[in-house]
Amino acid sequence: MKKTDAYIVSPLRTGIGKFGGGLMPLKADELAAFMINEIVRYAGVEPGLIEEVIVSQSYQSSEAPCMGRYAANLAGLPIEVPGYTVDRRCGSGVQAIADAAMQVQTGVLDCAMVVGVESMSNIEYYSTDMRWGKRLGSVVLHDRLESGRVRSQPASRFGECSGPIETAENLAQDYGISREEADRYACHSHRKAAAAWREGRFDKEVVPVPVPQRRGDPVLFREDQGIRADISLDDLAKLKPIIRGGTVTAGNASQQNDAAAGCLVVSESFLQRTGIEPMARLLGWSAAGCDPLRMGIGPVPAVARLMPRIGLSLDDMDVVEVNEAFAAQILAVLKEWGMVDDPRVNPNGSGISLGHPIGATGMRIMTTLLHEMERRKARYGLETMCIGGGQGMAAVFERIA
Repeated sequence: MKKTDAYIVSPLRTGIGKFGGGLMPLKADELAAFMINEIVRYAGVEPGLIEEVIVSQSYQSSEAPCMGRYAANLAGLPIEVPGYTVDRRCGSGVQAIADAAMQVQTGVLDCAMVVGVESMSNIEYYSTDMRWGKRLGSVVLHDRLESGRVRSQPASRFGECSGPIETAENLAQDYGISREEADRYACHSHRKAAAAWREGRFDKEVVPVPVPQRRGDPVLFREDQGIRADISLDDLAKLKPIIRGGTVTAGNASQQNDAAAGCLVVSESFLQRTGIEPMARLLGWSAAGCDPLRMGIGPVPAVARLMPRIGLSLDDMDVVEVNEAFAAQILAVLKEWGMVDDPRVNPNGSGISLGHPIGATGMRIMTTLLHEMERRKARYGLETMCIGGGQGMAAVFERIA
């Protein structure tokens, strides 16, 4: 069987909504279905040519089970189009792209729709007490958003961990990262994101979303809500650390958000048949495990595993995207690579300023990366993710000139 390259077509995203913000009225299934239809429209592809729908979502729910299939049906795709859902936590979006690419590369299919989605504003509370009734005592409701963070690793093996903030503080201690360094990085992230919007750098990648209102016509949601263009180091210095004596504050950590992003992943023969133009091809990807209590360092082993496979190095990368879970976390990664203050890294901001809608972030970053590569006429771009529970992912894309 001849192997084919996997090409990326029409990478698009919504603006990123604040927690409880402008996208809250739309559930995850609605955001995913909207994204599917926008990609179909922008790419100019016949819906019947789509052979698989892969959706990345970390906070799945039985309100819309198997989001890949559910969203495909909600979007009105032909019933013959199957779908499934991927969860590798923060790396889910990258994994969905990789899944689609592997199916294309092995000849299983020629065209996959890939979407990343998360509506963190609508993540539910749940009970584990009521299946067989509750004879005595109180019923406990768990916050699934919080449980997904605290229970990311088995305490029986790794000990108790209060969540990702603690893992970031572990890296801050390991790499000697100060509160001032973290705040300075966060401030720079907001300023880069604000400049990107001001200069129109997001215009081609963001599609406006009509959001229903309780009264009146829908309102178009266009821009990322979490950016603070006027943020200063003095503002950030006033915030209290979340863990006493630590470096992480609400100002230098990623936000929790709502968003969707997506693309088509297709074969060379599909491009030849349809005349559709791709933006890039996936050159390679990898996943790697690391200490769950230092999960933020995950991009380092993932990149170390990937680069020898594709015969490249960090020096060959024209643009580098590292998701900003926490300022301390990304600074640890950049110190390990010797890339602190490298202008190739996150030129348009990332999780601290734009936001981190978990299941959508990998797709969002790829979308921003490819459009930035197009503007720069760059050849290679690297996307990396740290992942709760102690993993990292990395993917390299090559622009189609």
